[in-house]
Amino acid sequence: MARRRKGRPIDGVILLDKPTGISSNDALQKVKRIYFAEKAGHTGALDPLATGMLPICLGEATKFSQFLLDSDKRYRVIAKLGERTNTSDSDGEVVETRPIDVDLAKLEASIETFRGESDQVPSMFSALKYQGKPLYEYARAGIEVPRESRKITVYEIVLHRFEGDEVEMEVHCSKGTYIRTIVDDLGELLGCGAHVTMLRRTAVAKYPYEKMVTLEQLNELLEQAHRDEIAPRELLDPLLMPMDSAVEDLPEVNLNAELTDLVQHGMPVQVTGAPVDGTVRMTSGEEKLFIGVAQIDDNGRVAPKRLVVFREPVDVE
Repeated sequence: MARRRKGRPIDGVILLDKPTGISSNDALQKVKRIYFAEKAGHTGALDPLATGMLPICLGEATKFSQFLLDSDKRYRVIAKLGERTNTSDSDGEVVETRPIDVDLAKLEASIETFRGESDQVPSMFSALKYQGKPLYEYARAGIEVPRESRKITVYEIVLHRFEGDEVEMEVHCSKGTYIRTIVDDLGELLGCGAHVTMLRRTAVAKYPYEKMVTLEQLNELLEQAHRDEIAPRELLDPLLMPMDSAVEDLPEVNLNAELTDLVQHGMPVQVTGAPVDGTVRMTSGEEKLFIGVAQIDDNGRVAPKRLVVFREPVDVE
């Protein structure tokens, strides 16, 4: 007997405005339950302290979440000077207190050093893994393990406010950049120590800020659907971004019916006008139905890499 699906096959990306105080995985599970989704995954964790944009991929969109992990991000951050914590944020324990001797000129000069490409050593309180375990598990056990520095790029870092012991900044950076580490390093440059008290992610790739929704809004729509005795998907599904929104910046290769069939069977195809290398977004027919992403192989062919599996919708409430 066939096993009954746990959830419905809904595909798309919801831009969650993650609240503070919960992990990204907790937020993901809540969204998955609200949508009664068969499959879900998030695209780059936010610390429990942090709020803001957390794209959650549902269904077939999870296949393309890596492209959002690799995208640029924007953050708004408030740092408290004079105190250094073991986690570099206010969720940790204060390990050092120092007097603050910082003026605007010194602060601006120090901030300037973070612009451009640099090597950053991730915090021990990060989700990066060492020998199969997240670094934060070692940190909580009081164990420090070696971490390799990683190339990051800070495209822009803007000072918005400097009042007393508070510094507010906006940061536009590459993937893998830890804002907590930037703040901790800034505190050491200034000689007084610092840690994050507020962190908000305002952008991932080109997703619009105004399309974010909160867990409260999603729950209200779910309750409204139950009150009005309509299927929750009628109110929830219109909030989803298309599943190919994660790869919209990739060059498009449009395939006819014959080439689409070959690609969907895993075969590389020759397409006139396709790029000579790199990753491409594949669409099919005049309606330009998104069917997946491909890599241009050494022979210049469009070789399928991740394909959308099309399924008939299943009515599960």
